[in-house]
Amino acid sequence: MTQLHDVSGSPESYANPANLVGGRSEQRISSGVAGLDDVLNGGFPCNHLYLLEGDPGTGKTTVALQFLLEGTRLGERCLYVTLSESKRELEGVARSHGWSLDKIPVFEMTPSEEDINPEGQYTVFHPSDIELADTTAAVLRQVDEVQPVRVVFDSLSELRMLARDPLRYRRQILGLKRYFAGRNCTVLLLDDRTAEGHDLQLQSIAHGVIMMQSLEREFGIKRRRLECRKLRGSRFREGYHDYSIETGGVVVYPRLVASEHVPGHVIKAISSGIAELDELLGGGLDSGTSTLLIGPAGCGKSSIAAQYAAASAGRGEIAVLFTFDETITTFLHRSKGLGIDIAEKVEAGTVKLFQVDPAEIAPGQFVHQVRDLVERFNARVVVIDSLNGFLNAMPGEDFLMLQLHELLSYLDQQGVTTLMTLAQHGFLGSAMATPVDVSYLADTVILFRYYEAQGQLHQALSVLKKRSGKHERAIRKLSFAGRKLSVGPALTEFQGVMTGVPQMNVVASASANKEGR
Repeated sequence: MTQLHDVSGSPESYANPANLVGGRSEQRISSGVAGLDDVLNGGFPCNHLYLLEGDPGTGKTTVALQFLLEGTRLGERCLYVTLSESKRELEGVARSHGWSLDKIPVFEMTPSEEDINPEGQYTVFHPSDIELADTTAAVLRQVDEVQPVRVVFDSLSELRMLARDPLRYRRQILGLKRYFAGRNCTVLLLDDRTAEGHDLQLQSIAHGVIMMQSLEREFGIKRRRLECRKLRGSRFREGYHDYSIETGGVVVYPRLVASEHVPGHVIKAISSGIAELDELLGGGLDSGTSTLLIGPAGCGKSSIAAQYAAASAGRGEIAVLFTFDETITTFLHRSKGLGIDIAEKVEAGTVKLFQVDPAEIAPGQFVHQVRDLVERFNARVVVIDSLNGFLNAMPGEDFLMLQLHELLSYLDQQGVTTLMTLAQHGFLGSAMATPVDVSYLADTVILFRYYEAQGQLHQALSVLKKRSGKHERAIRKLSFAGRKLSVGPALTEFQGVMTGVPQMNVVASASANKEGR
């Protein structure tokens, strides 16, 4: 479940059912969707009319059912008025999520056989003149009978067609708003946006507007997101928020705002378990910092990241590792071959290992998963392997930067040490490029390189920057010999290692030979 946080930085406002709005206290009710309550700063302000807009298939009906089911759970009277779907169809939707609508009266206003029969059609008056009045009267009679606290109208497109012209339709919605104004009732109006043009008049009438969108992607699942367009007299979390439709209802992943989370950790050195690597980093990585491991494919970035996760688990801490590029089986097998037994630590519960398919997950969902694991298990190390996979889950690089900035800032404030790998295009040479430059976001950058020497290909690593302290300027050899990950001494006998084709440093080589190295 999503932990609720106050936009203003005061978490007490969520514990209190009344929120201060414009100097007054206003009662709120839960939407039945924890993440949506977070977006709405605690839920819907009571006794108002709200508009839920979205194209067909975006999950409006599912949210509406969750809204009513939450009311029945609290012992409130509810009513579902359906003008398009039948009761049987609604019950089918509910069953697919494991719900029962036995406690929710469903008032069905779908056409009957008499309405379809040509002999039953009106001939003197226009049918819509009679049907709109009949429909409205029937709905109001049902409301008077049930006396509900929560009402859902699904959908307004039927009323719009019966009204025929925008003026009459607007008057009809205003009439419904006035009718419910004094009845201590919270109303949710569903609109599938099938009308031509964008109906801003309807948005102006509603007390609050929530827009649900479905974005097409060239490959993979649709990316679904929602936005609260307005909420009169109330604070709410602005911007787009990813959501998914799962078995059990709609799950909203509120946009992470790092500034809401106050830092409170003590910085300490984090050891990798390899003394030479800790020396290269000036004593180790610092807690509450982010590290970028950058280099060509296969040069040891993932292995070093796995080593940090294993070392953290060895200290009795929880480490979380997300792999985008490798399967879990391959990752565990490769790590074991280097003497890093991640599988044993996964079984012990000290390492949480997840394989992420970027085609099947929205970026907001991934960020929410990271945050949830950190808060639930007090994880101290988070590994994202790799950012290339995360990039593929994003619609554009600008969004990647913003998402990463908020995620890394949040993790830093929680005292979590974050390691990210980024594969560069190409294997040798100084002209290798990255798909996106995120080096400025990281506190520490470790560069990996292949280099050729004596007819063999070797690996080297160096620290380009470390904001939180000193580090060596040396370039050290990285070795995987003997089923062990090891970091060697500085490569003083070579010059130009980072170019991929180094030259022998004659002076340094002679000195090393003299010392018996």
